[in-house]
Amino acid sequence: MSSLKVPVSEKDHRQGGDNNPDYTLVEYGDYECPHCRVAHPMVKRLERHFGDRLMFVFRNFPLTQIHPFAEAAAETAEFAAEHGVFWEMHDLLFQNQDRLGLPLLQELASKLGLDSNQLTLDLEQGTYKPRIRADFTSGVLSGVNGTPTFFINGQRHNGPNEYSFLIEKLEKTSH
Repeated sequence: MSSLKVPVSEKDHRQGGDNNPDYTLVEYGDYECPHCRVAHPMVKRLERHFGDRLMFVFRNFPLTQIHPFAEAAAETAEFAAEHGVFWEMHDLLFQNQDRLGLPLLQELASKLGLDSNQLTLDLEQGTYKPRIRADFTSGVLSGVNGTPTFFINGQRHNGPNEYSFLIEKLEKTSH
């Protein structure tokens, strides 16, 4: 079983469980991946089930060879993070996955009160590509080769990505 080679840090997009959580769930995901879209509501259910006992971390792993809009979507999420609305954009990207493209990204930015012209400029300049490359590289170092890939308390989860199975696995692996 492989382990998470780059530990969770303040640089990560983290949600819940800030004060020494019992469980940490790290997802390497791709906003255009249909399997990640299916996993998204399951992760939300896990967060509700465990509350502050669970810290969820999302790291970008865009599979650009098969998902042409995955990297731009990840860059848009990072743009939103700069303005304090990463998780809102994260959710919107998965909810609108079937419409990914520059018009949607601009629309979502505007919906969150962000400057869509600045987003377009940042996408053209590749402002957030270094962050996405860092996430991607950390995934490769940890043996990630597809999405979604989950790590539970630092250990790769190789079983099915099903709600009941993940609850059981999380509860068996406390810190």
